[in-house]
Amino acid sequence: MSDLIHHPLWQADTLGSPLPDHEFGVSVSLPLWKHVIGYEEGDQDIVSKFRSGYPRFCCPPAVSELFAAAEKDLAGAGERCLVFPHLLHAGRCIEFMNRNGFTGRAIAWKNGLGAVVFPAAAHETARRFWRFCGEIVSTRQACDALGKSRSECSESDGIAANRTIRERLAGISGQQPEDVFLFPSGMAANFAVHRMLTTLFPNRKTAQLDFPYVDVLKLQQMFGNGAHFLPMIDDSEYDDLRALLKYEPLAGIFCEAPSNPMLRCVDLERLLNIREETQTNTPVIVDDTISTVAHVDAMRAADVVTSSLTKSFSGAGDVLAGSVILNRASPHHGAFSTFLTAHAGHTLWRGDAVALEHNSRDFVQRAGTMSRNALALAEFLRAHPRVEKVWHAKEQGGRGYEFIRREGGGYGCLFSFLLKDARATSPHFYDALHVCKGPSLGTNFTLVCPYTLLAHYGELEWAESCGVPSHLIRVSAGLEDSADLIARFDEALSK
Repeated sequence: MSDLIHHPLWQADTLGSPLPDHEFGVSVSLPLWKHVIGYEEGDQDIVSKFRSGYPRFCCPPAVSELFAAAEKDLAGAGERCLVFPHLLHAGRCIEFMNRNGFTGRAIAWKNGLGAVVFPAAAHETARRFWRFCGEIVSTRQACDALGKSRSECSESDGIAANRTIRERLAGISGQQPEDVFLFPSGMAANFAVHRMLTTLFPNRKTAQLDFPYVDVLKLQQMFGNGAHFLPMIDDSEYDDLRALLKYEPLAGIFCEAPSNPMLRCVDLERLLNIREETQTNTPVIVDDTISTVAHVDAMRAADVVTSSLTKSFSGAGDVLAGSVILNRASPHHGAFSTFLTAHAGHTLWRGDAVALEHNSRDFVQRAGTMSRNALALAEFLRAHPRVEKVWHAKEQGGRGYEFIRREGGGYGCLFSFLLKDARATSPHFYDALHVCKGPSLGTNFTLVCPYTLLAHYGELEWAESCGVPSHLIRVSAGLEDSADLIARFDEALSK
């Protein structure tokens, strides 16, 4: 595997290479601005060069091969297949397709996998479930089912690794291992929490505070009874939230600490005071993916904390996983624990668990380095004459972030910035930058992308209306020497 910290893939001919550059890499190289636009517009000259992609969006080769094998074994004329980690995940996909006017069947298939067989016309709907619910089969699991696995890990190895990961997260978060539930992706963790809330509090909507990672909002809008979205651009929206809680019971309130990509944080102490004033006891769900449990104690405000372990907890960028951690002090703890224990399917496949356990052994140390590098680079850019604005949690996180920040804790690996005359200058800067460029965050190597274009290409005006510039550039700082990292950005800005 290449050393992406010292030798990043930034050259034009790296288009479509996995990041990291092996079969398990969860990101994909988009080294030029035109590659991002071409990907979003489906340009086959660009998309055809992809050897991988973020697994919820672009199936890695082994997963595509697994789908083809399932279709050969199970599908009839005019039918397609998707494969899920277990039969219960396949069953939930069928339920989703039924609600959207399609039929299909869930079948227990080889190695304990669950396959969904459906009419070809339902393929786009089935893939929407795959993307937004995140209950996806991993590349390692696909390789194992295809007889191509190089892993020697046993079932007992996987059980031990799952247990160690739960214990590691429990120890840092101050909860108990039985309060930690693991999932095949961060979105699967959010999906489990959303299913839990809308089952225990039926006929209620949820609320999303602040501009979130795109799929978390869409999940709430597509499932259950829908969602109220408060972008929290104006302070008066706290009054709107108070009125909403007073007059409409909600299943839960979702927010990120800090948010992606604007690095803001809801005033969580104020949120708790509003909840107390309205006497609603509505569950609060905080996602700490960007800050990480190493830097914040989200349990000071949350009943439930979700996180994408794919990101900084793993760091290597070669495994997808997510977690849900329940707050034992929450009045909802008993009901939430009972639901997730019974209905979540809360373990990682053995190969993924072993990889994640190994990757996360130095998580706290790496999280500190990433945070310091992000802050140093953000401060350099804030002072640069070609930079219009920088968004970083130390400034944009405000009272909300400080309310949950641990003593001595940092601000996470992520920040965003906007160049002056961004529409004209951003493509040239991006192309000249000598770091890895592509989706995802939290990797041990620095990873940059024009986030709004990647995540909101079809709704740029809406994103702008929420205060998110279309030419914003998002940076996930890695473990590079900070002086070297600053020099790379300075060089790209000077060209």
